[in-house]
Amino acid sequence: MTGTFINTAAVLVGGLLGTRFGKLLKERSRETIINGLGLFTIALAISMFLETKNALIVLGGLLIGGLMGESLKIEDRVNQLGDRLEARFNSESDPKARGYFVRGFMTSSILFCTGPMAILGAMQDGLTGDFQLLAIKSVMDGFAAFALASTLGPGVLFSALIVFLYQGFFSILAVQLQGVMTPEMIAEFTATGGVILIGLAISSLLEIKPIRAGNFLPGLVISPLIVYLLTLIP
Repeated sequence: MTGTFINTAAVLVGGLLGTRFGKLLKERSRETIINGLGLFTIALAISMFLETKNALIVLGGLLIGGLMGESLKIEDRVNQLGDRLEARFNSESDPKARGYFVRGFMTSSILFCTGPMAILGAMQDGLTGDFQLLAIKSVMDGFAAFALASTLGPGVLFSALIVFLYQGFFSILAVQLQGVMTPEMIAEFTATGGVILIGLAISSLLEIKPIRAGNFLPGLVISPLIVYLLTLIP
């Protein structure tokens, strides 16, 4: 769990610095930072998608996972949680600033938890105590949290809770999953996460088109499950 604590601290520090000093940047500079982060996210997501060995598995995971997410209303529930946190901790009266809170919480939570480093690093940390991968992720997330918080405000800070719970869960679960998650399953997990990241970048970072990216998160479970089921076919 050491790596999870480090990663959580990095998000908090980056978010705090971004909330405190990010306003010193001009609006155009903050927009450029967010746009740069959006473009980088797409580039990273494409490299993640190229890990797939069977694109149809990714497609199946996304479609089935998306239907499950819509049924469970995952994004709506996350937004409602963001609204409650905003009402409790955000004192901004400007409607535009208040709207940024939920965007910051939703965007940063998905961004920090969807990538391959999150699950692989957490599992490696849980199984062997080696948190090097999460340490690298912490540096990346710290800078990303600063950039996001400078524009989207304190909602980014609360994504640290999601990071802690998400990566902590996989660290604890890692021992139970030893020998179950094959390289093929991890590859399709990574590829599915890449597609979700593209949706996140298009919707929340570049603001090209609204996409309920959060509702596709069940696909991260469905894709490896499809791989497993296919191994059962003689």
